[in-house]
Amino acid sequence: MADSRLAREVENRESAQRKQAWTPPETLPSPRPVAGWVFRWIRTTIMGQMDPTNASAKFREGWEPVKAADVPELMMFNDPNSNTRFKDNIEIGGLLLCKAPEEMAAQRADYYSRQAQSQMDAVDNSFMRSNDERMPLFNEKRSSTSFGRGNKS
Repeated sequence: MADSRLAREVENRESAQRKQAWTPPETLPSPRPVAGWVFRWIRTTIMGQMDPTNASAKFREGWEPVKAADVPELMMFNDPNSNTRFKDNIEIGGLLLCKAPEEMAAQRADYYSRQAQSQMDAVDNSFMRSNDERMPLFNEKRSSTSFGRGNKS
């Protein structure tokens, strides 16, 4: 009985777990999550040229640059010698870290979801307009996924 207890004490979870597979690191670092906020990288330059149109459009949508002091864990990635107009913010490779309230981000996602659904409805209506009763069109939007061989022999 003492032998079985000893063996159990020597066992630990770490030795029983499978080794984790290597995965490539993220291209851009992610800040620690903050309750009520969503983070996103906004393009400020493209191919070495400033892109003020994209940045100003995102700012008008409600995205605001994150101050470098607010995310000290990302300070090491910031290049202090870069020629940028966002000196006090986190900018990596022409991308600026921005944040927006979760509510605004959810409303934005809902808006674009409705836009996409509206476009799909327009395509469906256009497709079904060419329907002829002699040879009816089918508008099925189902897909299936199968694995392995389809036959059972």
